[in-house]
Amino acid sequence: MRFEVRERPHTSPHPPAPPRRLPRLLGPAPHTGRVRWKVRGPASWRLSPADRDILWLYLLTRIAIWITAYCARLLFPSDPAAHDPGPPLAPFQHWDWDHFLNVARDGYFPGRAGPWQPGWDNREAFFPGFPLVLRAVHLIVPHWTLAGLLISLLSGAVAVLALARITRHHLPDTGAGRRTVLFFLLSPCAVFLAVGYTEALFLALALPAWLAAQRRNWPLAMTLAAAATAVRVSGLFLAAALVTHFLLTARSTRDLRRLPWLALPALPLALFSWYLHAHTGDWMAWKHAQERGWYRTFHAPWEAWANTWHNAFDHAQSTGYAFMFQAELAAMVTGLVLLIVLARKRRWPEVVYVALSLWALGTSYWYTSVPRAALLWWPLWIALAAWSLRSPRIKTAYLCLVTPLSTVFALTFLTGRWAG
Repeated sequence: MRFEVRERPHTSPHPPAPPRRLPRLLGPAPHTGRVRWKVRGPASWRLSPADRDILWLYLLTRIAIWITAYCARLLFPSDPAAHDPGPPLAPFQHWDWDHFLNVARDGYFPGRAGPWQPGWDNREAFFPGFPLVLRAVHLIVPHWTLAGLLISLLSGAVAVLALARITRHHLPDTGAGRRTVLFFLLSPCAVFLAVGYTEALFLALALPAWLAAQRRNWPLAMTLAAAATAVRVSGLFLAAALVTHFLLTARSTRDLRRLPWLALPALPLALFSWYLHAHTGDWMAWKHAQERGWYRTFHAPWEAWANTWHNAFDHAQSTGYAFMFQAELAAMVTGLVLLIVLARKRRWPEVVYVALSLWALGTSYWYTSVPRAALLWWPLWIALAAWSLRSPRIKTAYLCLVTPLSTVFALTFLTGRWAG
C-alpha cells in the first residue's frame, strides 16, 4: 500500500507575519544604553571600497594643489623679472610655517632669547605638538619643508577617512561620506590641509577621538583628545564636547568608571604652561604671545564684530586685506548659523565644540583665522552634505560658488601675499 503526504495549502485569512527584525534604513538605531557596531576590533581598520574611493578623491585634490603651487611659483615670482622661479617647495614656506620651523629646529628660547627682547617673533604662541612631530619626521626626511608636507599628507588621509565614517553614522545615504569629504576638500581654506600647518594633524587626532567616543571607548577618545590639545588649543574645545557626550551617555548607562579619563586632555596644556613658566615666569605666556603678535586681547563680541567690519568695508585697509576681513565676517556668520542648526537638532556635544570655538575667535580685537578654524567644524561639512542630499541643486551651487574662492585662498597662501 502506498501513502503520500501532501502539504496542506495555507487557508488562513491573514498573511504570514513579517520577520521580527527589519533592516535599518533610516539612520542609527535608537540608543539602548550600549552601542553595538558591526565592525569591532582589528577589522575596523580595514579599508572598504568606500574608503578607497575617499582616498582616491583625497589624492586627486592633493595633486591639484601641487599643480597650483607649481604654476604659482612660475607665474607669480617675488621678482617679475627673475629668470629663476626659486626652489620647488618655496610656495609652501609662508606665514606660520616659519614659526613651526623655528620651534622645531631651534626650540622656543634659543640662546636664552625670549619675549623680553625687542623684535621677538612670539613663537611661544604655538603649541608644541606639531613642532615635535616635525622634528621627529625630520630625522627620517632631512628637508624640513618636505617633512612638514609629509605630515600633513598622511594626517589628512586619516582625517578624511574618519570624517567619512562619522558621516555614515549620521546619514544613511551610501554616498554621504564621499560627498561630505568632497565639500570639505574643496572648501576655501582647504589649502591649509596640504601645507605644513596644524589643521591636518589636529583633525587626524580629533576625528578618530570622536569616533572612539561613539564606540564608548573613552580611554582612547581622551588619549587622542589629549594629543590634539598638544597640537592646538582647539583640543580643549574638543575635550569639552567629549565630556558633554560622556555625561549625556552616563545618564542612561550609569557607568562612571571612565570618569577619571576626562581630565587627560588638560595635561598637555598644563605641561606646556609649566615649561613656559620655567623660562619666562609667566604661566600664560602662550596667551600673552598671541595678544602681542595677533591682537587676541579680550574684547566684547560686538566690539570684535565692529572692528572687523570697519577693516572690511570702511576703506581702512588695502583691497587685499579688506577681502581678508570680509572672509572673516562670512566665516563667523557661517559658524553662527551652524550653531543654531545644531542647537535645534539638540546635538549638544557638537554645540559645545562649535560654541567654544566661536567664543574664542569672536572675542579678540578683530577676527583672525576664522575661515581656517571652519575647517575644524566637521558638523558643518556633514550638514552641507545632508542638505545637498535633500536638495540636489545645493551641490552644484556649492561647487560653482566655492571653487573661485578656494582658488583665491590657495594662490594667496602659495604666493605669500594678499592681492593689493
